Amino acid sequence: MRVAQKIVQQIQQLPEGTTFDYQTLIVDRAEYAAASKALERLIKKEIINRLSSGVFYKPKKTVFGTLMPNEQEVLKIYLFEDGKRIAYITGVSLYNRLGLTTQIPKIIKIACRDKRIFASVGNIRGKAVKSYVDVTDDNYYLLELLDALKDFNQIPDLNPESALTLFANKLNLLSNKELNSLITIALKYPPRVRALLGAILEKFNVESNITALINSLNPFSEYQFNIPQTLLPNGISWKLKLK
Repeated sequence: MRVAQKIVQQIQQLPEGTTFDYQTLIVDRAEYAAASKALERLIKKEIINRLSSGVFYKPKKTVFGTLMPNEQEVLKIYLFEDGKRIAYITGVSLYNRLGLTTQIPKIIKIACRDKRIFASVGNIRGKAVKSYVDVTDDNYYLLELLDALKDFNQIPDLNPESALTLFANKLNLLSNKELNSLITIALKYPPRVRALLGAILEKFNVESNITALINSLNPFSEYQFNIPQTLLPNGISWKLKLK
């Protein structure tokens, strides 16, 4: 089968709004020149669009015109390596997606353990930050929750009551295995994260083993949060200084 035919077949199977690069396509490195010509022809036919050098997307066409992929899809090539997740989006962009803030950042933070990942795709810019543990498909969504707890006081326009309810709902949806993983990972985070996590788990009766969190905290330390005491009355036992 010709290279062009192979590429067309693969692109036909991609959902609209999907980004891809040469590594995504199943072509040999020796076929890259032919693949490049085939992709250029598909761009001229408006079957695909170029996002940046070597990065393309299958546009989603609506009555209002062609839509760009969302930021998660645009940055996908930076979040995975050889098909395995190595990074995730964090910071204000994440907190907006979680519903914790309405603000949209100009620069998106990309967290990875061993690599400094900077991105520039279209109008999207990505800045590298270091994750606390290795990132995988099995834990990135747990890291997202812990990051939000870590940055609780810095999240713009945060409503503490809504935020605590959101955390409680998400924690209650986790399995026992996931909760154990969350607590294990939390031990790598700053103590204020462990204290707030423990208080939320206890307050909202999320079944979990919080002993490890309790034992990890310095009994003489205190952790200040912009949370009314009435929302987290058990916070005092976790050394939380509340409003």
